[in-house]
Order: sequence, then C-alpha cells, then structure tokens
Amino acid sequence: MNIDLTDTTSSQINSSLVKARRAAGSPAVGMVLTLIIVTDEGNHYDALKSASQASQEHPSRILVVIKRPGRSPRDRKLARLDAEVRVGGETGTSETVLLRLHGELAHHAHSVVLPLLLPDTPVVVWWPEDAPAHPNEDLLGKLAARRITDASATEDPVSTLALRAETYTPGDTDLAWTRITPWRSVLAAALDQRHAPVESAVVEGEAYNPSSELLALWLADRLKVPVARKVSAGPGLTAVRLTTGEGEICLHRADGSLAALKMPGQPDRHVALQRRETSELIAEELRRLDPDEAFAATVRFGAGRLGKQTIQPDTPNGARTAPAPGAPAAGRTAPRPEPKQESKREPEKPPAPAPRALESARPAPQGPSGSPGPSGSKQSSGGPGSPGTAGAPTPPPPPPGARPLGGTQPPGTDPGGPGPAGRPAP
Repeated sequence: MNIDLTDTTSSQINSSLVKARRAAGSPAVGMVLTLIIVTDEGNHYDALKSASQASQEHPSRILVVIKRPGRSPRDRKLARLDAEVRVGGETGTSETVLLRLHGELAHHAHSVVLPLLLPDTPVVVWWPEDAPAHPNEDLLGKLAARRITDASATEDPVSTLALRAETYTPGDTDLAWTRITPWRSVLAAALDQRHAPVESAVVEGEAYNPSSELLALWLADRLKVPVARKVSAGPGLTAVRLTTGEGEICLHRADGSLAALKMPGQPDRHVALQRRETSELIAEELRRLDPDEAFAATVRFGAGRLGKQTIQPDTPNGARTAPAPGAPAAGRTAPRPEPKQESKREPEKPPAPAPRALESARPAPQGPSGSPGPSGSKQSSGGPGSPGTAGAPTPPPPPPGARPLGGTQPPGTDPGGPGPAGRPAP
C-alpha cells in the first residue's frame, strides 16, 4: 500500500503509517530498529533497494531522507515536506517512508525525522554517498547508535579513510571494512592451522581500493610484521601472501568469486569469496549494533600510514614492549637486588675474625728456660718480664671474651702454674 502526501507534516505521516498497517491487517509493530538513509534523488533508488533487501533479515522502519535545497534563491526560501508511505508488498514486514525536504527545510532534517523514530529501538544512519566529515557531529548522526559510511563511493578513498581515522567515534563504521570480513575470517582460520610465526605479508588489490588498505593495516597491526601493498588489475582484492618459516600461505582470488588457499604441507583448497552486494553488507552491519572494536583499532593504527607502499608495525614484537607490572623502567639496569643480597649474607659471616688473625701471628708460649710451657696448663698473660716473653714482641691484648686457639693459654691463668715474675706461686 502506497500513500502520497504533499506539503505535509510529521504528524500526518505517522497517522498514515497507522492507517496503512490497519489496512494491511497488521496493526502491531514488529520492527526492531529504524534505518535512516541520507541520499539524493539520483542515488535513492539503489540505496532503498539494498535497504529493503536487508530488512527481510532485520524488519525495520526505513526513512529515506532526500534533500532538495533548490538552485534558485526563490526555491531555497521555500520550506516544504513531501512524503511517500509504503507498507506491505515489496517492503514485507517493514515500513518505508520517503521524505523529500525542499528549500530551507533540507537543513533541518533532524526535526522532521525525530517524530518518526520507532520508540525504544536502536537507530542506524547510512550515508551511501557524500557522508559528512564528522558523522558523529551531524544532527542526524547524533540520533543514531551506529553510523555507516562508504569510502569506496568517494573520489579519494584513501584520504577519506584518513579522515575517518581522525574523526572516529565509537559507533562509526565503513562498508569498505565490511567487505573484507570473509578475507579476515579465512586468513585467521589458516593461521590457526599453521602455528609458524609470520615474517612478512603482501596484499594485492586495485589501486585506490580502500578495502585493500584496511586489510593491510589490519594484518600489520595484528601480526606486527611489515605489510607491502601491491597494485593488481582487480577486481577488488585479489591476493594475500603471508611468508612464514615453513613456507608461504597464499589466498588468491582472480575472478572475484572463487579463491584458492595454498598452505605448505597441505593440498590446495577452494574458498567461496564472492564479491557481495550492498544489501548483504548492510545486513551484516545491522546484526550487531555495538561499537566495532576491531575497526576502531585498525583505523587508529592507520593514522599516518595510509597510502604507503609498505606498512611498518610499531615494533617488531609489540606484544612484548610493555613492561610487566613491577618490572624496572625501560633503559634502566637493575642492580638493586645485589645490595639486598649482600645485606642478607652479612649475618652469615663469622662474628669476630680479628682474634683469629692475632692468635695466628702470636708465638707459642714458652717456659722459664725458653722451653715450651707445660701442655694443658692455663696461664695468664703477664707483663714485659713474664716467663716466655723474653725477646718477643708483646702482642696486643685480645678483645674481651675471645678464646685463644691451639689449647694453650698464657701463664698466670692457672692457679697451679708458675705465676708472673716477682710473684711466688701459691
């Protein structure tokens, strides 16, 4: 059922949607999201066709915003809204509303779209062409949880990707990234089977192909190896070659539909890698409405590297550059544990090594006639005139509490031994 409305309002459009649902016999709303397409008269047919095919998997309300600001000053001063409501038929379980904004109203599309959004459902905005430089700052983009652009539809895809990297906000994505999803899946599965480290990589594709640039950035960021870009005749991506220590892993697609996977030590296999239609890409993006973390990491890594012949990683092994928790800072040697070990060994040393050195340098004690004193007798050290000390230098007294070595002691320490000179023995 189609309803045409001329010079209408958002309220009248909502009333027409309810009327069309009742006429079709489905008064209940079974849609899961609102898809807003911002385009022009020349591109709205193809965009709406792709969105309608994607809505068969994701029932949604499709709002096609067609801006017609006018060329003459008289037309630019007008403010008129024309609408076309489509329910049932080719739209299936979805609803389609074409909104043509004339004159000054073309600069206030958000005020027209806001009353037409489905309540309590996510909002997705898609710019098939001529996307704003900052999708998140656009008034329609602020209403959406996901913002979809297409760098391949621009005149300079590489510069557009660089702009997306600078202005990225969680929720942004690009169909150039969606196109390489099958390539990333096959390459990840191939590397799971071969655990040899990758040394380098080569990505072959058409010149100015944004998908080739994104795939090369993704490989360089994940594998931490240099990735070279090689221009081929196409169509699109044609080959990816990974050099490993065991041989080369090659995924080659020459005709744009069937690819050959070659791995060392295994027979060649054919993989379906057909170039997908825009409707399939939109359906894939609508499957998950949370931010794409892999795309975010790739575009941030690609800032300053886009357009280069060879993409170099940050470090040869970026996963090991960050110090572990508690490790010393980079560029600093770690001699700190050595003083701690020395301090721990200090209590293990002998407590008084000095008395041993003194006793080893002292001559053996002698008797009154120069013969050695009686063995086993305890003697005390006497003065300069004591027996056994004539002609020998007087050693310094040992420290208190030190025990002499060798089992002999100076005279005077045993009550039964000879006493010092001039003192009779008891």
